[in-house]
Amino acid sequence: MSVTEQEKEDFRAQVSAWMKDNKPASPGFLLPQSFMEVGSEQQLDFLREWQYKMWSAGYLGLAWPKEYGGGGVEPVFQTIADSEMRRHLVPIAFNIIGLGWAGPLINDIGTEQEKAKYLKGILSGEDIWCQGFSEPDNGSDLGNAQIRAVRDGDDYVVNGTKIWTTMGNYAKYMILLARTNPEAERKYDGLSYFLSPMKIHGIDPRPIQKLTGEYGFTETFFTDARIPADCLMGEEGQGWKIAMKTLQYERGAEAGAAGGLAFVRVVIDDMIDELGDVTRDGEPILQDAAIRDQLVRLIMEEKAISLGDRRSAITALTTDYPFSLPLSNKLRWTEYSRRMRQFAINAQGAAGSLYVGDDEARQGGFWQRAYFNSFSATIGGGTSQVQANIVAEHILGLPK
Repeated sequence: MSVTEQEKEDFRAQVSAWMKDNKPASPGFLLPQSFMEVGSEQQLDFLREWQYKMWSAGYLGLAWPKEYGGGGVEPVFQTIADSEMRRHLVPIAFNIIGLGWAGPLINDIGTEQEKAKYLKGILSGEDIWCQGFSEPDNGSDLGNAQIRAVRDGDDYVVNGTKIWTTMGNYAKYMILLARTNPEAERKYDGLSYFLSPMKIHGIDPRPIQKLTGEYGFTETFFTDARIPADCLMGEEGQGWKIAMKTLQYERGAEAGAAGGLAFVRVVIDDMIDELGDVTRDGEPILQDAAIRDQLVRLIMEEKAISLGDRRSAITALTTDYPFSLPLSNKLRWTEYSRRMRQFAINAQGAAGSLYVGDDEARQGGFWQRAYFNSFSATIGGGTSQVQANIVAEHILGLPK
């Protein structure tokens, strides 16, 4: 069913008015800049209430089926809602692994029982999800995951360790990649995929403190943890295929997310505004020719990424290298974001060395914190090096 331009405009006005009236005031404590920095019950309670409020108003899961808590309308309405969230600078939606990865996957290939059990809780924020892919010894070599899941009657007994488990200490469920057949001829064929409960005996998520002083990740230890056999998604040995589909959602190459902001907006215009009163040798830094040259390059890069996203939705403009823009977007955007934040710190001069908590820090140390936090996005979902290989092999057709 096609959506008219008038319907889009009316919906945008409706969302904008709601966001304006319902955007929460500052809570008086530091909020996470992304879903990867939720490190306290105080932050979690605030963000959970906000996500529930957005979902109750009908602005999350707009394209998901109504019978599972969604809106049952065309995806374009979720795109509009998300754009208004960014424009109004509302808080993030904290349950991104559920909203953006696990939920779309279940919605796409899950059984009716799985959809009925999991989807509504993801949207409401009641059920937090985490991801069990990376391991301490096999972080970027996902196909070599060694955590074991051994069938024992109606359960699988799981032993091993996962790391960089975002919100693992708060999660109710985990999308878990585990090895069920260590004797498989191809290592990929020995992997299976589970929708695993987290609040059971034998699963111990331990928070990891980051360079910023914040938390958000855990190292998760499985010691004879028994998870029900019906938590297996698909069949044994299909784990690699399902994990690759999950990563398509994580990397933004596959549609279906329920919406919400994963990151606080940090764009080049915000940085230029912040640097407006910075001086060097008595002169405004933005008048410096070298600085302006670097700024123009960053502006062009950000604009190119934005236009590339729009182009990727137009089939006629992507026939030369199908999926090239979606598959490369994660690499381009995360590396650009890191470099842009670094530029913002360098341009502050000596003030760039100050951090959150220092009364003299510009904008409360926002850009310094944003820079340190940007590294997690260059690693999660596949490191920049892995992403470069994906572009080379799957888009350009270069040899391994």
